[in-house]
Amino acid sequence: MRESFKASAPGKLMLLGEHAVLHGHRCIVCAVNQRMNLFVQPRRDSKINIDSALGAYQTDLRNPFIDDTFRFVLTAIDQHKELLDAGFDLKIESDFIPSLGLGSSAAVTAAMTTAIFHLAGLEAAPIKIFNHSLTTVRSVQGGGSGADLAASVFGGMLMYRFQPNEIVPLDHTHPISVIYSGKKRPTMQVVDLVNRQRKKFPALFEKIYQAMDDSAGLAAKAINGDDWRTFGELLNINQGLMEASGVSDKGLSRIVYTLRSDPGILGAKISGSGLGDCVVGLGKATDETGYDVLPVQMSREGVMIE
Repeated sequence: MRESFKASAPGKLMLLGEHAVLHGHRCIVCAVNQRMNLFVQPRRDSKINIDSALGAYQTDLRNPFIDDTFRFVLTAIDQHKELLDAGFDLKIESDFIPSLGLGSSAAVTAAMTTAIFHLAGLEAAPIKIFNHSLTTVRSVQGGGSGADLAASVFGGMLMYRFQPNEIVPLDHTHPISVIYSGKKRPTMQVVDLVNRQRKKFPALFEKIYQAMDDSAGLAAKAINGDDWRTFGELLNINQGLMEASGVSDKGLSRIVYTLRSDPGILGAKISGSGLGDCVVGLGKATDETGYDVLPVQMSREGVMIE
């Protein structure tokens, strides 16, 4: 019987192009130091036992029932069960800050897929893990750009596009300051709101999305050139594009402008779909912002087995 091991994958922060990436444009995304950790103990029978902060669950490898609480993990198992000849005990532990949308679903899917290949004794390149995990995520969600999954698998900073698929690892990372706004709107609610406006003004929104795409290209060059001042300016420009898309509000803008006034910050914008969640500033904020800066930083580490 194979030895026990840990598979883990990081969460993500979207930096540029949040809504544009859903329409075939490029974005910039990074992995963060909050990870999803899966502790795996192989078994001799076909049972699968799951233990996590969300509860405990038992099923069978040969016919895993997809319980909604663990739907990403169980769907990954179901899609790859022919690779395995026995079950396993699985303990899931999360570093994630619950209030933030750091891509926990993508991280747990990437970690579970990697764990399955390891259990099967198969080597799997990151792009294979990404492709298999993307199939799992889309079968559960019915869609998705895959940007969060790319960050979970590859780590670091990436320029990403899914139509056509393009994953470009970037050369550097940089300190950031992340502040939670105190509220969160479900992503699909915000996406639906933006899509309604987009249907009303399709030509204008295509220009907004193209500007986000162009920004991602310029940002990739700035990051690879260690030109963080330019990247900060691009963050500021894209805050305006997010506001034009209707996904910022007074509270978020207040945090953005507070960060921008800090001498340690090169630029700031909301991160994620908008109308809540968090604001990210490029650089290390002082203690005088009046906001609690969260312990979230970029991470070069992608999915891994230990």
